[in-house]
Amino acid sequence: MAVNTADRPPEEAQPAGEGYHRALGTRQIQMLAIGGTIGTGLFLGAGTNIAKAGPSLILTYAVAGLALFFVMRALGELLTYRRAPGGFADYAREFLGPFWGYATAWTYWIIWVTTGMAELTAAGQYVQYWWPGFDQWKTALIALVVLFVVNLISVRLFGELEFWFAMIKVAAIVMMILVGLAVLVFGFSDAGRTASVTNLWSHGGIFPNGFGHTMMTLQMVMFAYLGVELVGVTAGEAKDPEKNIPRAINALPIRFALFYLGSLLVILSVVSWTEFEEGTSPFVLAFTKIGIPAAAGIVNFVVLTAALSSCNAGGLYSTSRMLRTAGANGDGPRILARLSGRGVPVLTVVISAVVMGIGVVVNAVVPEKAFEYITSVSTGGAIMVWTVIVVAHMRYRRAVAEGRLPAAPYRMPGAPFTSVLVLAFFAFVTVLIAWEADTRVALYVMAGWLVLVVAGWPFVRRGSQQARMAAVSASAPGTPQNTG
Repeated sequence: MAVNTADRPPEEAQPAGEGYHRALGTRQIQMLAIGGTIGTGLFLGAGTNIAKAGPSLILTYAVAGLALFFVMRALGELLTYRRAPGGFADYAREFLGPFWGYATAWTYWIIWVTTGMAELTAAGQYVQYWWPGFDQWKTALIALVVLFVVNLISVRLFGELEFWFAMIKVAAIVMMILVGLAVLVFGFSDAGRTASVTNLWSHGGIFPNGFGHTMMTLQMVMFAYLGVELVGVTAGEAKDPEKNIPRAINALPIRFALFYLGSLLVILSVVSWTEFEEGTSPFVLAFTKIGIPAAAGIVNFVVLTAALSSCNAGGLYSTSRMLRTAGANGDGPRILARLSGRGVPVLTVVISAVVMGIGVVVNAVVPEKAFEYITSVSTGGAIMVWTVIVVAHMRYRRAVAEGRLPAAPYRMPGAPFTSVLVLAFFAFVTVLIAWEADTRVALYVMAGWLVLVVAGWPFVRRGSQQARMAAVSASAPGTPQNTG
């Protein structure tokens, strides 16, 4: 229950679990879950991966989606055990110790700040389709300012904007699937002469370039799923999270099957994988082949909204909440924990937006390789965060088995066996990232980031421990206590 803000100064610092306005309803939570899993990784990155792996790309999306579903079930169990408005960094703090809470909060922040830079870069490129002479950095700056203002006004406005962003993406994918099925069944348009489900295996088989090339697409596939964990970040501002969060997580397999597997199955049946090239949007190519007027322009608008959606939900919303958690838990300056009278962490929104502004400068100077490098860095950081969620869940299950904590009503199936499988899969993807020179830069950046995080810990350790003890002493009788 939110604190009554009328009895305090608007900018008074609040504990991590207090002060937020529960303004996100079921409709917006569901769309945040959808919007978090549909972005440029699918609309743009899938084209490059199809050229590398052919139809077998569908299998990598299926395997990665299954792994991420188990991660979300683990997070859902933790969220129903104890709501953590500070997100999964709170669980890292509770079950792995103060350092991991601090490291998770700041790592998640840097992941989405860099991803926001990439999405701003993508937005600048998309706008050049209509106005080639308009500088890329100018679009990035305008988009950043607009989203910054929206996030400052209120959580409800943010949720509404994200709802419509997600609706546009969903409508485009559903339209692609329906039109593609019509081409396959009725054979209309020029594409109808060659469209067939046999395209999935008749051009060199399901693995036309070999199993190895298929495995090397996992880095971009994992990036495409980045944002699925945003459901956990919204818990502090969700109405009835005990009901809405599990409902959103349970719907993930259907979303994955429809938006990723369904769309790729239809596209690769309508258009042979051999026609794709690096940088080609599968949606643009498919609509063009079918012969829909202004298809490229329509899809370009959709991918533009996809980039803005990712920058909105992840780049500004989640990063500002993670920074606020860092301030409330003593992992950063206490001033970061302050909320405005509308329940918005204004200062952390400002900080995230200013740092994302570095991406505007990059767009003006060296935009060529920025997107590929940034996405690999984001994927490396995301794997770390997803790993922390799974390990924290394993620690929680151990505490439940020992009778130290109550069992949650919503449980991860197959644990701890499924937890071990997911961790092994993440280790495998990390090895693949290290395999290629273009993606290996992510490991160098993450190693440097880890050095910075470790170096900063001595400066915040005392404040983190004091905040932790204060939270425990303020807990109501019978409330589960910290086990970390």
